[in-house]
Amino acid sequence: MNGAQVFLIRHGDTGEALKGRFVGRRDVPLSPLGQAQATALAHCTELDGCREAFCSPMLRVRETVANAGLDVMCQQDDDLREIDFGRWESLSFAEIARDYPEDVDRWAHLEQDFRFPQGEAYAEFLQRIQRAAERIARTAAAQTEPVAVFAHGGVIRALICQWLGLPAKHYLLFEIDPASISAVRLFGDRGVLTRLNDRSHLQGNIA
Repeated sequence: MNGAQVFLIRHGDTGEALKGRFVGRRDVPLSPLGQAQATALAHCTELDGCREAFCSPMLRVRETVANAGLDVMCQQDDDLREIDFGRWESLSFAEIARDYPEDVDRWAHLEQDFRFPQGEAYAEFLQRIQRAAERIARTAAAQTEPVAVFAHGGVIRALICQWLGLPAKHYLLFEIDPASISAVRLFGDRGVLTRLNDRSHLQGNIA
């Protein structure tokens, strides 16, 4: 099958204190586990073929790229930042549901004008994901080697929906764990999902 292969790699773990909490604009580093997970990405031989990569400029992603030690030219792309959750930053869903029940309901229905309280509008997030998806697709189409994208869980979900032509409301159907690898084979600006949330490279490579 022809087409351009794009690997989607989520950053590594950011620590127990942030597990289950909304972390978007907060620029946190990788935990020791996250650093080990990123180093284990070097065991995924398919990534060795990548010569071009895009990454979010946020610290946890940049540290993932650095620890992976891949021989790639990595271009930071501001459109690949995680969504800005505003006042929801660092809160758990239970805390958000308790304190912002009306906003949670609007978010669940993905109302077109929904904005995270004092944060980013969801429509604005989708617009920049579309811009990034188009840039990545153009680069991938011009390459004979696969392209890597290092980003965040929400960004990877949104990119998958964009390339598969799925409504944005389906983005939560995809589980994207820390340091996981997903992949889409692109044909122009649409694609086929070829891998999802693969963490096999971590087995036996995490102390």
